[in-house]
Amino acid sequence: MSWQEIYKSKLVSAEEAIKAIKDGDRVVTGFACGEPFAIERAMIEHYTDFHDVQVTNMLSLGDSPWCRPEMKGHFRLNCLFASKSNRKAILEGDADFTPVNFSEIPFVLKNIIKPRVAVCTVSPPDEHGNVSFGTTVDYTKGATDHTEIVIAQVNKYMPRTFGNSTKNVRDFTYFVEHDEPLPGVKSLELSEVEIAIGKNCASLINDGDCLQLGIGGIPDAICKELFDKKDLGLHSELVGDGVVPLLEAGIINNKKKQIHTGRTVLGAAFGSEILCNYINNNPAVEMYPINYVNDAYVISQNDNVVSINSCLQIDLMGQVVADTMGLSQISAVGGQVDFVRGAALSKNGRSIIAMTSTAKNDTISKIVPVITDRSAITTTRNDVNMVVTEFGVAHLKGRTMRERAKELIKIAHPKFRKMLCDEYEARYKEKINIE
Repeated sequence: MSWQEIYKSKLVSAEEAIKAIKDGDRVVTGFACGEPFAIERAMIEHYTDFHDVQVTNMLSLGDSPWCRPEMKGHFRLNCLFASKSNRKAILEGDADFTPVNFSEIPFVLKNIIKPRVAVCTVSPPDEHGNVSFGTTVDYTKGATDHTEIVIAQVNKYMPRTFGNSTKNVRDFTYFVEHDEPLPGVKSLELSEVEIAIGKNCASLINDGDCLQLGIGGIPDAICKELFDKKDLGLHSELVGDGVVPLLEAGIINNKKKQIHTGRTVLGAAFGSEILCNYINNNPAVEMYPINYVNDAYVISQNDNVVSINSCLQIDLMGQVVADTMGLSQISAVGGQVDFVRGAALSKNGRSIIAMTSTAKNDTISKIVPVITDRSAITTTRNDVNMVVTEFGVAHLKGRTMRERAKELIKIAHPKFRKMLCDEYEARYKEKINIE
C-alpha cells in the first residue's frame, strides 16, 4: 500500500480514535504548543466511558480538565510540570506530580510510567508520508516509539521542523484531522526590573558564547540586550519569541559551536506564531528529543555554554528553590539542573540564576536567610555559579559561606538588606556593612 492509502485507512474522528483507550490505561499527551486539544476534548466529552485512566503530561496552556471534580474515577492527572490550572489539584491530592529532570522524562516514561497510549499533535504528511512533531519533539516523539497505541491530531498550523522530528504515517495507529491555531505564549511588555536584569545578564555574555534561554520576561529582556554581540550559539530545551530577532539579525548564527555548527538546537518551541513561522521549514533550526538536547554530556560538547534559568527563592547559602513554595508545587525543575551541570562541564561554561529580587509588589524578598519550610531544593549550593537580580551579579562559585552571603545581600532589594545583614551578623558573629 502507498503511504497515502495507509494514511487514509487510519483517518478517523476523534470520537472513534479514543475508543482505543481502555479502562486502567496510562496515556501520555503532548504539552504546551503541541497539546492535542481536539482529541483531549473528545476524551473529556466522553469521560463517563473511561475508568481509572491516568493522563501524563507537562505544562498545559489549557485548563487541565482532568482535574475537574467530575473526572474522579475516570481520569487522573500525573503532572510533570505544574501550571496555574492544576496547582490546586496537586496540592489537595486530586492530581499527582512526578518530580524529574527534563532530560530523564523519556526514560521515566518508557521504563517506569509505561503508558500504553500516546496522544500528540503533528503536521500534515509531506510527499514522502512523514509528519513532523514541529514545536514539540521533547519527550513527545520518543513516547510514540514505546506505546502500543499512537493517536495524532493532524493540524495544518503545526510547523514542519528539521532534526529528529519526523515519523512516517505507518508508525501511527489513528489520525484525527482537526485544524486549529496552536496554543502559544506571546511576549509581554517588559518591566523596568526585567530590563535591568537583562542588562546585568548580558554583561556576562561574550561573543561566541552558546546560550540556553528559557521563556518569559527575563529571557526576552536578555535577548534585547544582545544586539551588540556576535557569533552567538543557541542550544536550549525551549525558547520563546525573544530569540527570533537575534536569529534573523544573524547575532545568533551558531558559527562558533563545536557540535551542530551553524544550527540552532531545541527540544521544544514555546512562543507565538512569530516563533512558529520562523522554525517552519527552516533547516537552520533542528529539533531533537529532550534526552539528547538536555544531556549534560551533549551540552558540554559546546564550549562557552551559558545557561540562564530562574528561581522562586535563594537562601544565603546559595540553595536555589525553583519549583515549589512549601508543599505547593508551582512548576517543575524542568531543565535547570541539566543545563547548570552541562554548563559546568563545558569549556569556559557558566551558569546564571536570574530573578527579580522581590515578589508580590516588593513585599517579599526572594533572597532569604533560609528557604521556606518544606520547599524542595532544585539546584544545590554546590552547583550554583552566578546569581543575577536587577541590583547586580553575585558570584558564588568557589566562595566561602560568608562570601556567598555577602554577595547575595549586595544584590537583594534595599528594603530587605538590613534584615539579611542582621541574619548574617547573628550567624557569623561579625559586623557587615552593605549599602
